Amino acid sequence: MTEHKAANGGGAEHGHAASERRKRRTVANLAIGAIKAQHAAYRSPLERLVDRLNSIAGSTPFLMVHVLWFGLWILWNTGALGLRKFDPYPFGFLTMVVSLEAIFLSIFVLMAQQRESAIAELREELSLQVNLRVEQEVTKTLQLVAGLYTRMGHRVSDDPELHHMLQPLDVKGIERDLLEQIEAATAARHNPMLDE
Repeated sequence: MTEHKAANGGGAEHGHAASERRKRRTVANLAIGAIKAQHAAYRSPLERLVDRLNSIAGSTPFLMVHVLWFGLWILWNTGALGLRKFDPYPFGFLTMVVSLEAIFLSIFVLMAQQRESAIAELREELSLQVNLRVEQEVTKTLQLVAGLYTRMGHRVSDDPELHHMLQPLDVKGIERDLLEQIEAATAARHNPMLDE
């Protein structure tokens, strides 16, 4: 009877631990989606204006307004409409206005891209942390299965891959290998002819 209670207690603890892991995974998945929402909630008035202008500038009506505006401007200033020219060819004033508009639109796009880049970096970091956590859980599961297999009287094979999988993940080693590969790829692309 006591063994049964202990088994049930152990099962309850295991169920609670599994529930906690599922909850953490769900929270992590929600966090990945919520990062952008959090950034959107804390935008400054300038950032809100930039986002609004970017959405307007990327729309079809914005394109159509510019096509009509340029067409009317050119027709007016070439004399095709019979009206007095105010910006004759080569349309210096139009060029200045369009250049200023392009400068400001470029700045707005760069500001939006910078924020999106920061959000993407946060997502990558969160994904990395979740993946490392999952790797730890998988390794622990393999260790438990190998232990159970041994307790049942079976011999765990001398498979080097299995022994490697049973070891904790060496994050620093992976990082070191990646850096070495990047350096090797960079050195391979380096052209010694350019140094002369």
